[in-house]
Amino acid sequence: MPRGLCLLCTALLPLLGWGGLLLSELTGVLDDCFCDIESIDVFNNFKIYPSIKKLTERDYFRYYRVNLKRPCPFWPDDGHCSIRDCHVEPCPESKIPVGIKSGNYNKYSQAANSVSGLSDCEQAKELGAINSTLSNQSKEAFADWARHDDAQDHFCELDDETSPDAEYVDLLLNPERYTGYKGPSAWRVWNSIYEENCFKPRSVYRPLNPLAPSRGDDDGEGFYNWLEGLCLEKRVFYRLISGLHSSINIHLCAEYLLDEGWGKPVWGPNIQEFRQRFDPAETKGEGTRRLKNLYFLYLIELRALSKVAPYFERAFVNLYTGNAQEDGATKELLLQVFNETKAFPMHFDEKSMFAGNKMEAKTLKEEFRLHFKNISRIMDCVGCSKCRLWGKLQTQGLGTALKILFSEKEIKNLPEHSPSKGFQLTRQEIVALLNGFGRLSTSIHQLHSFRSLLKQKR
Repeated sequence: MPRGLCLLCTALLPLLGWGGLLLSELTGVLDDCFCDIESIDVFNNFKIYPSIKKLTERDYFRYYRVNLKRPCPFWPDDGHCSIRDCHVEPCPESKIPVGIKSGNYNKYSQAANSVSGLSDCEQAKELGAINSTLSNQSKEAFADWARHDDAQDHFCELDDETSPDAEYVDLLLNPERYTGYKGPSAWRVWNSIYEENCFKPRSVYRPLNPLAPSRGDDDGEGFYNWLEGLCLEKRVFYRLISGLHSSINIHLCAEYLLDEGWGKPVWGPNIQEFRQRFDPAETKGEGTRRLKNLYFLYLIELRALSKVAPYFERAFVNLYTGNAQEDGATKELLLQVFNETKAFPMHFDEKSMFAGNKMEAKTLKEEFRLHFKNISRIMDCVGCSKCRLWGKLQTQGLGTALKILFSEKEIKNLPEHSPSKGFQLTRQEIVALLNGFGRLSTSIHQLHSFRSLLKQKR
């Protein structure tokens, strides 16, 4: 560990509340990498979290286009959550920045910015006329872009943004919270994810799904021995899903409906709920491992951000909303986040994955991709609309991170002056990537709050 970061860790550990009864085991070096939890805490909570929070509040990142009406492709619809807090309020078209709803996003945004001085009505008229004024060269560039998008190895089932059922959602007005969605429907979703998609060996009879009832005859230690028999890639896959599950659970514990009352609902941290999900005594020792998997997932997505930085550093890749001042400030803040991620000294080394026999590595990589794509489709089976929204966004964020990690050569070989050639990300992927990482950053920050609360309860 660099001396500066080490000294910072030493100075700040008392503030982080280490030594709490429940979280005292959450320390040290993570499996399958060479980074320790204390360094991640300091880096995230005091460097990345404040910046990523500001970034996800910017207009470009707060509006997410999603189809919440897609039918579940795996089993009959169980019906949707009837609880009021499950509802997602779509954003009226009039509230969406003109540059976002025009579809220009970040493609050729320099040309699009030339109309930014016009009124909203004039902008809409100009932007709507773009197709009729394209040069042959531009048409060819758009065709190249479309062909490249079609050929990309996607790790997620992407929503069709042109579907009449796709709507813009303001993420700031629809925060991720505990809605009361639980029971057989929620259990079936997570059970399908773990049992059918996490490379579970046939010799393991116990459910991988933490929501499944325990037999009571397993201390947790023996259960995790099966992971040691898996190759690195399959261990990583399981840990990513477990980390995502843990992150979502932390959000629900931190934003729990404490009191509906007669007035405005009161949301806040629920310590008992947190204990049920993560206390080693309540989870047969598995709670600490679940939290470590969250840190592991954080490292994976952090690595993806550091890898994709050159794509966004190109001058013509702007985050276009139609407001030049807003867009410039957003791009500057995004590059600041990338600079922070690149400076982190203990990144996960993805080169250790898929490094064996070429044919076996190719087959395993395709299995990896298809399993994760299947998980993204399962998100359409979530019965609570708000849970479905955030499940789809965070799954797509992780899928985009995996796409980046498996596209290192394409990113390195990006043409310097051609916006339509080589590696590309859609706006949907960009918004999901940064918001998904923002959720992980928030989870680790919320753990700091739970440490403090638990310390007070001692």
